[in-house]
Amino acid sequence: MTHLSGFKRRDILGAAAALAVGSPFARAADAAPIKVGINAAIQLQAGRDIVDGAQLAMDEINAKGGVLGRPLTMVVADETEDPEKGVSAVKKLISDDKVNVLIGGYNSGVTLAELPHIVGAKMLALTVGAASPAITAGVKKNYERNKYIFRTGVLNSLHLANGTLDYMTGFLHGKRGMTKFALVGESAKWVQDLMPFLKKNATAKGLNVVMDEIFDTGTTNFSPLLSKVKNSGAEYMVLINSHAASDVLAKQWYDARTPVPYGGIDVKSQDTDFFDRVGGKCISEVAFNFIVRAPISPKTIPFFDAFEKKYKRQPVYTGSGAYDTVYAYADAVTRAGSLDTDAIIKALEKIDMVTTTGRMQLDDSHDLKAGPGLVELLFAQWQEGGKRAIIWPEGSKTGDYINPPWIKS
Repeated sequence: MTHLSGFKRRDILGAAAALAVGSPFARAADAAPIKVGINAAIQLQAGRDIVDGAQLAMDEINAKGGVLGRPLTMVVADETEDPEKGVSAVKKLISDDKVNVLIGGYNSGVTLAELPHIVGAKMLALTVGAASPAITAGVKKNYERNKYIFRTGVLNSLHLANGTLDYMTGFLHGKRGMTKFALVGESAKWVQDLMPFLKKNATAKGLNVVMDEIFDTGTTNFSPLLSKVKNSGAEYMVLINSHAASDVLAKQWYDARTPVPYGGIDVKSQDTDFFDRVGGKCISEVAFNFIVRAPISPKTIPFFDAFEKKYKRQPVYTGSGAYDTVYAYADAVTRAGSLDTDAIIKALEKIDMVTTTGRMQLDDSHDLKAGPGLVELLFAQWQEGGKRAIIWPEGSKTGDYINPPWIKS
């Protein structure tokens, strides 16, 4: 059974028809544009991929006549990884550039700082990369104030925790027989949401969490941490990390021949050049992902190939998330029949569309739904030559797990 089951031809044709609104490209080009504000940390690949994934979608949509006969145009503001600069970026997009929608957001702390300014301006914002549940929690608490906030490009950190827990119990324990785990994570808001949940539920399922530790995001010497992991008796190190020095950790783990394999949520190890950056020293690391070149849905491989052809690199999850989000926004505007924000919100709340990562549906917190047939967390391992193999879930598997070279099976 492949990922293509459950996706019907009419889903793809329907999505295309929704965007082909009867206007030739020339007419769309002459009409007033719909301005899409992109708030992204463009010094990171994750941020650059937000820009490039969104641009790819806009180019495709505009080539088919735009949305309601109007072209989509992009305005970019660099939010960096600093909350103050993030606030300045969204203020510029809203007040100076007068965009119709915000698409972006990578760092949860930055996104949370931006929220009061976004909802205060009644600006529609579709989050692509920031995972903290707090970002959309306000929708249910105070709908009228916070209804403008959606997360469409990434699963929230509780879904990430459940996916990681499933990897630990289903694969590492169920398939590999491991029982002792070290949990290590960076000192970031989303990790503070995730780690206690993961420890509690792993223990409840009979796993032995022999160590759990938070490290500073500025850490450059991981030797003490790796020594503690080694001495803890852990059979596997579960890493939760998006901002800290993944490159340094991989190199120091490899150079020390640490007798404990590792993996989990390591966002920067998703970068398509990560294997080359660290000289192959991430060999055997397993990292969650949403997008690899595999038939996850009928849209996955065409997107992957189009992105690589245009930008001469492979995308990370924020690229696919931004691409899907632009299509979701275009679909919602088309169904709303106007740029009326309330009408677009109602259309987004009912969205049900095939995406590069599965199928997009939203819950009553405006959060992306997770699960089989929707969006699933994939665990991909770095292997020889910089290849990545999906090893879990079983139904998505594209290769077999390997140990670090110094650990015998």
